[in-house]
Amino acid sequence: MNRKLVISSLVVAFASLMLGFVIHALLLHADYGRLPSLYRSEADSQAHFGYMLLAHVLIGVGMSWIYARGHEAGKPFLPQGVRFGAAMAVVSTIPMYLIYFAVQPLPSDLVAQQIVYSGIGSVVLGIVTAWMNK
Repeated sequence: MNRKLVISSLVVAFASLMLGFVIHALLLHADYGRLPSLYRSEADSQAHFGYMLLAHVLIGVGMSWIYARGHEAGKPFLPQGVRFGAAMAVVSTIPMYLIYFAVQPLPSDLVAQQIVYSGIGSVVLGIVTAWMNK
């Protein structure tokens, strides 16, 4: 892994962690609180936080690696980042929440919020990834 890819991976991982905090701990926290039988308690969540960090590192590495191999050199980073983030949402984010909805008794309004907020988050991460790799 070259230096640029390592730095990009770390920045995207941190951005992913922060976006996840805003979306899930701030915007959707109350919605999750109404479903205590489906989600871990605060204490149990904290005990599993290492897995959360690992997941965000993998997001950073994966997005940086894929983008570095597939972007169009010399073209503006912003439209490429938006396109890349939208593609990531279509390939990963949206299907993930639809699968969760199919197998867990989640309220449809919560799933819709997860899809919208996390879809926007994917686009933001795409922009950050493109910016780091311009």
